[in-house]
This record gives sequence, structure tokens and C-alpha cells, in this order.
Amino acid sequence: MTEKAPNPGGPGTAANDGPAGDPAASRPGGPLPGDGESIVVPPSILKQQAGWAKPGEGSRPAGGTKTDEAPQIFASSVRKGDTSEAGYDENPPGVGRLGVILGSVLAFLLVGSAITLYMVNKDGSSDAKPDAAKTAAPTPTADPVPPIKDSAKVLPTVTGDFGKKADIQVPSDAPDGSFVVKVLSEGSGPKVDKKSWTSVDYTAKNWNTGKDIPSSFDKDQKQQIFQAGSDALIPALDQAVLGKKAGSRVLVVAPPAAAFGSQGKPDMSIGPKDNLIFVIDIRNTNAPDAVVSGTVTPPPADFPQVKDNGKKPAEITPVAGAADPTELKTHVLIKGTGPAVEKGEKVVVQYTGALFKDGKVFDSSLGKGQAFSFPVGGGQVIQGWDQGLAGQTVGSRVELVIPAALAYADKPPSADIPPNSALVFVIDILDAGQG
Repeated sequence: MTEKAPNPGGPGTAANDGPAGDPAASRPGGPLPGDGESIVVPPSILKQQAGWAKPGEGSRPAGGTKTDEAPQIFASSVRKGDTSEAGYDENPPGVGRLGVILGSVLAFLLVGSAITLYMVNKDGSSDAKPDAAKTAAPTPTADPVPPIKDSAKVLPTVTGDFGKKADIQVPSDAPDGSFVVKVLSEGSGPKVDKKSWTSVDYTAKNWNTGKDIPSSFDKDQKQQIFQAGSDALIPALDQAVLGKKAGSRVLVVAPPAAAFGSQGKPDMSIGPKDNLIFVIDIRNTNAPDAVVSGTVTPPPADFPQVKDNGKKPAEITPVAGAADPTELKTHVLIKGTGPAVEKGEKVVVQYTGALFKDGKVFDSSLGKGQAFSFPVGGGQVIQGWDQGLAGQTVGSRVELVIPAALAYADKPPSADIPPNSALVFVIDILDAGQG
């Protein structure tokens, strides 16, 4: 898509996108050093992070039409929990003695005010004001999403192969308002479960106008990656892939309630009554606790050694007496066969982090059973991650030996990481795309 053409998305999810939308994102090892909590990302990175809001909500924090005039807040990799990636609570301080005193004074004043109001109004005085809560206009609600069907009286005709832009012929008849999800060709991969990290390609058209909607096959665009069934995307994508197998091509006819609701999407010329057509190719899906597999190439003798523990945190054995590294080192333990990760892409990873000096594990997504997502090169993780993962292929397991200067330096996020510590990470790259 172009910069001004958002891709199918919505509010950030926790993951990825707080799950995967609070800018105070959780990160491997805990928050990065700094005073603020918001992540400011240059528009050059955000160009590939736009999203389509679901019905009843505004544009997602990183989505909608953008300009390059100012940086924006990116929040797609935020989790809903109040703990850091290392699991440390961020508790607010207590109110203190002064707070207790002020609270007591305020309570006394409120009680007095309540008694006064009762005495004034108890006789039914005509001067009494109406209750604003009772007279306020009702809050509008989004139309309910209709149940999914696998057929309708009239359907578009689709031609083309999986993995390539589909040719969609729009019928001359009007749609009947059904929310249709029909498998055109079934794949042989695993089924998409709720919360599975799923990547898709898509072609789209507006039934009412016959015009194309920007797709993942357009120039400079990439497959969409999201947690299925997390309500982060419009139902036409979020719900349509559930229960379908990776490798499948799926036709979706979405009435407004399953797309952008009664508000439409004016910046994409989608009206409030427009029905949309999607052809979705499900490229890949990974359970939240998935790990990569393949032939392992042991690290060199001067690297910490790694023992694979399946879906449990890896065991990392340090090199006895080794001096702390002064530059980033990488070793590919398992070489994936997927595409190379580019800067700006959202990746989904599993990781184990340990201290270089003694191999003590301080954090792991595997211990939580939940993969972690972030945009590579977006500054949401330590520099060693941003630099070490760019260019690696999807499906790879990578060992990163990171000097303190590219990690947390003298401002570690927790007591488990001493100041100026070199770190070791073992990272599985499960998938990558636009998110």
C-alpha cells in the first residue's frame, strides 16, 4: 500500500498490539532506559504500521491516513498486563499521611454538601435541576456483526492462484447483506486458532462501487500479520480466518457491520452502506507458544553454548573467563527458509535472555507461553535486537551476544540485570509482515 492507504488493522493488540494499545509497551528484559513511557517512532518506520479501525472505533494509534510532518505514537506491540517483559510490577507510590488528611477533609465536605442538597430538594422544589445522566442522549452503538454463512444468493467470481493477486468479478446484482466466508481452496497447514499469530495476503474490492481497495500485493506492501480472533482488526479479517487452514484461499463478503460500520471509511472512499469483498490467502499461523524447528548448527567455541528445551526457556552456558563483548555478535543456530526481515517490519518472536557472565536467565517469552511482537528498527527494543534481527530469515533461531552499550548500559530495568551487563539472547523468528 501507499503511505495514505491503510492496511486492514485496528487497535493495537497485546501480545501485538496490547494484544496485541497503550504506548507503554512491555519489552524483553523490561522497559528501555528513559523517563517517558510513550514510544516515538519516525514516520518512515510507521509507513508500514498503519491500520484499519474496527466498527465503532477511531483509527488505531498507528493507523489511518498519515503525513510525514511529525512522528507518531506506535503501540502495536503492547501487552495488556501491567508488568514488564521480565515480569516486574510497576506499582504506584502510596498516598502518604498528607493524602489521608486531605481525603478525610474532602469526605467531610462532600457529606455536608449532600445534606444541604437533600434539605433544598426534599419538598419537591421546582428549582431542582434534572439529572443529567437521565436526560442525556443515549450513546450510539455499532450494528451487531451478522452470523457467518458459507454461501449467499449472489457471490463474486474469483480467479487466480494462491499467493498471487486475485481477479475479483463483482456481480451486477446487489448483495443480500450476508456475512459470507467461503473456502475457495483448502490448504494443508495447521488450523488458525483464536490468538494464533496469523499472516495473510489479501485482495479487496468495494462491491457497491466496483473499485479496488489497496491490497497486500500492491507495490511496497507486505502480508498482514495479527493475532486472529483478538478483535484487533475488522471482523472481515479477524473472524474470517478462524478455523481455516494455513495455505487456504478464502472469499469474504462483508456487509458494513463486518467491515467499517455505519461510519464507513471516507479516506478510502468506503461509504457507510458499502459491502466489501476480500480474497484472503492464509500464509502462516503460529500458536502463542510456538517455536521454530530445524537442523541446529552449534555456536563457535567463543560463543555461549545453547541447549534447546523445546517450549521452555533455553539453557545458556557462558564461556568461562571470557571478557565482555565490545561489539554485537550473531550466530544462526537454525537457518529459516522464509523471507529476510526488513527494517520496519513487524516480527513475532520467542526469546530467552541471559547474563553473559554467568548464563543466568532473567527473562523469557517461553516462560509466559506468549510470543512477543515489535517492529524491527522501531526503537521499541534494545539496539542489539534492532541491529541483530534485521536481515535474518523467518523461521530462524538466532543467538545474539550483545555488549552493554547496545543493551541497557547503566540503566537496567530490574535488579536481575546488573548495570553495564553484556547479555545473551536466543531468539526464534516465527513470522514477519505488516502489522
